[in-house]
Amino acid sequence: RISFINEIANICEELGADVRDVALGMGYDKRIGSAFLDAGLGWGGSCFPKDVKALAHMAALHGTQPQLLQAVMDINRNQRRRVIYKLRKALGSLNESVIGVLGLSFKPNTDDILLQNEGAIIKGYDPQAMENAAQVLKRVKLCENPYQVAEGADALVLATEWNEFKQIDFDRIYQSMKKPIIMDGRNLWDGEKLRSMGFTYY
Repeated sequence: RISFINEIANICEELGADVRDVALGMGYDKRIGSAFLDAGLGWGGSCFPKDVKALAHMAALHGTQPQLLQAVMDINRNQRRRVIYKLRKALGSLNESVIGVLGLSFKPNTDDILLQNEGAIIKGYDPQAMENAAQVLKRVKLCENPYQVAEGADALVLATEWNEFKQIDFDRIYQSMKKPIIMDGRNLWDGEKLRSMGFTYY
């Protein structure tokens, strides 16, 4: 269902619809329910992706066609690539662009490498994973809070929806960013409100 709602989210975005409204309507169907209908950057952590990959491998070994499982993996991988595409479209080039990432506990050793390969300078903060991030993310400037991440940033990407990020002072964020571009990878914030403040909100 995670992959399904992410694919729906991509279609909604292209058509100007709000995936949260679509998910709400889908959730009223008791056969579907509202659990796992939050669109975003795809799955996080390591267990679920490994389990799906292992299941697809076992299916192929036993002569079945795991197309659905392959699609699940493809869609979730492409969600992170879509962020790179949107950043490139918004900024023209990611080379030397400062990208702030809020939430480093979401697949840190893959997403940030995608940005680094584009020449981006990455700053990041996570209220729960700074110690682990320091061991893994050697080329990311780790910050003490979201405001340090936003300072001088060309874009700010929300990767994990920690409660701390719900309470951000966006006036302060707006004043400190070089370009007020926000990529809300978890649909956590009120896009209309942020646009009214002058942010470019994705």
